[in-house]
Amino acid sequence: MRRLLNAIYASTAALAALCLCGLLCMVLLSIVSRQLHFHVPGTDAYAGYLMAGAGFLALAHTLKRGEHIRVTLVLGLFQGSARRSVEIFSLGLASLLAGLFAFYSCRLVWQSIEFHDISTGNDATPLWIPQLAMALGTVIFALAFVDELVLEIRGDRAASASGESLRNE
Repeated sequence: MRRLLNAIYASTAALAALCLCGLLCMVLLSIVSRQLHFHVPGTDAYAGYLMAGAGFLALAHTLKRGEHIRVTLVLGLFQGSARRSVEIFSLGLASLLAGLFAFYSCRLVWQSIEFHDISTGNDATPLWIPQLAMALGTVIFALAFVDELVLEIRGDRAASASGESLRNE
């Protein structure tokens, strides 16, 4: 199960990287088209879709690598079992919120399909297509939070050493 979950997280990170490559292509195409005096409709819209896709698809991988910003001010006040209880509470609340985020993201995709919602730009893209990356990213993000919660409850979660002092500018 662990290998499957890690493969899912790595796959969404790879999709996020592909979105970033696509974003680069859209930006370069936009620049080149301006310089050569021709217009490719929808490049700005697709760049935006790819940027959003990259952000959402990278959420779970970033969480699992311990790179999300954590407010450890309150957590640092606790030691031992009290700290573990606060961690479990925090992860449980985060899992709930991520689950709600995933639910409403998937609902948005469904409604876009149902109402035949399209973008207002020249490209007239069905909006469920770019929204799908957001929905997939939030579902995997919620899964990653539940994974972290289960690991914490079982006592298998790796203690994250705070690197905040290293990143402080």
